[in-house]
Amino acid sequence: MLRAIYPGSFDPVTYGHLDIIERAASISDELIVGVLQNKAKTPLFSVEERVTILSEVTKNLKNVKIVPFEGLLIDFAKQMDAKVIVRGLRAITDFEYELQMSQTNRKLNADVETLFLTTSLEYSYLSSTTVKEVASFGGDITQFVPEFVAEKVTEKIKERRSK
Repeated sequence: MLRAIYPGSFDPVTYGHLDIIERAASISDELIVGVLQNKAKTPLFSVEERVTILSEVTKNLKNVKIVPFEGLLIDFAKQMDAKVIVRGLRAITDFEYELQMSQTNRKLNADVETLFLTTSLEYSYLSSTTVKEVASFGGDITQFVPEFVAEKVTEKIKERRSK
């Protein structure tokens, strides 16, 4: 059984993320989408909210599990008994960072491979940061994220402004 992990912040999940999730799920027996709790960042959504949102937008993918984690990715991979880490690449700048991370992970655990999937061309510009910025100025983000996610982002931004 090939179990793979696709880690990320997913704050919020975009069509680019979903493209990688669907493609990685099609080449693995089980795909664990690892939702990172990064204490160095202040996300729009809590880890629990991101897990809930991802669970909703991937519910049609029967071999996908959404699992929160913190700490080293390589430790999470071992905990989940995953042999492959999937990473998406949008641009050459992504590659430089991801190559360094994959080599570090390989040093820490040579039994875990990293598989790079290049993003589909229509999503090569897309990032969660861009989605949040457009949404914060009242722009329509439905071309970047599923309707369910767009609603959650809009609600969260309104909630934060009212505080």
